[in-house]
Amino acid sequence: MGTLTLETEDVSSDIYRSLGFTESGKEVGVPRVLSLLSSLLERSLQNNETLLESKHIKDVVTVFHGLRAPTLSVRKYIERIFKYSGCSPSCFVVGHIYIDRFIQHTEVKLTSLNVHRLLITSIMLAAKFMDDAFFNNAYYAKVGGVSTGELNRLEMNFLFGIDFRLQVSIDTFGKYCWQLEKEASETLQIERPMQACRIKETWSNKDDSTCASTIAR
Repeated sequence: MGTLTLETEDVSSDIYRSLGFTESGKEVGVPRVLSLLSSLLERSLQNNETLLESKHIKDVVTVFHGLRAPTLSVRKYIERIFKYSGCSPSCFVVGHIYIDRFIQHTEVKLTSLNVHRLLITSIMLAAKFMDDAFFNNAYYAKVGGVSTGELNRLEMNFLFGIDFRLQVSIDTFGKYCWQLEKEASETLQIERPMQACRIKETWSNKDDSTCASTIAR
């Protein structure tokens, strides 16, 4: 289908460049959109899981739910998908839009039990719809750490979950880009007091360079 045109009146081209999009479609290094999307999703997970626990709300269980949360963080998982899928950075924004549509239609809460499967499915669909070249389901399944049969089922369930609404307008795409930029400013406000108190992360995540299974059952 081709990538979204980056020259629009609704969103400044500076925003696109800041997120890591380029007119040529070729990127250097890891685009900034990955870390911002990870931060936004992780914050959503924390809020939803706190709400479910405090209100004793039972979440709607779907085929996207695992029995336990995967050990691979959302950020590492997103970076892995980008590294091995070769899809354009815009696919991650479109994938995020698809996830929001799925959640709105199904009333499922985004949690650590379903976010990984939703990510690999939505980004795969975005790549198929947006990019000129993409891999088959078997390859995406290997990247995502699931079986081909499972990813096929996830894809079909996801498509029905969004009523096959894959088209994304430039206006909607732009609004989600602005949302990511807002996330950047909010994250900066949180990090500054942490740095002032000399609080540092004491854990580390090793980069998984293999395509071994990462999804918890």
